Amino acid sequence: MKYVENHKDQKGCIFCNALAQTEDDDNLIIKRGDLAFVILNLYPYTSGHIMVAPNAHQSSLEYIGREARAEMMELVSQAIVIIKGIYKPHAFNVGANIGEAAGAGEPGHVHMHIVPRWTGDTNFMGTLGETRVLPEALKDTYKRIRESFQK
Repeated sequence: MKYVENHKDQKGCIFCNALAQTEDDDNLIIKRGDLAFVILNLYPYTSGHIMVAPNAHQSSLEYIGREARAEMMELVSQAIVIIKGIYKPHAFNVGANIGEAAGAGEPGHVHMHIVPRWTGDTNFMGTLGETRVLPEALKDTYKRIRESFQK
């Protein structure tokens, strides 16, 4: 909760702000590549919900160049393998919300979501209580996924 409270009024692009910092643990950056990086979602849909973003602040995939797109897809693929090993999900949602009308929370910086899913993982809390229940703290999720990326 402390992390959420410290970041709720953050100004500017959440991805660029995190990337500019050197303390990856504090900013939930799991892996830095040459042209893209992996970051834990601050407001995850499920435990293990991460995002892959290019280093360049661009609003859509076609603007970032082939090399960055290729690195993003490689990081997405690595993330799926790692999350399968840690959380044993039944399936995944993988995709990008490009533009505000598509639901992008940060429309100026394109990013891809990797969301592990389990059969029956929706429940009344999200529907009636407008609340998500996560069985694991963000920092615990971060440590588990980051350790696996570093192997």
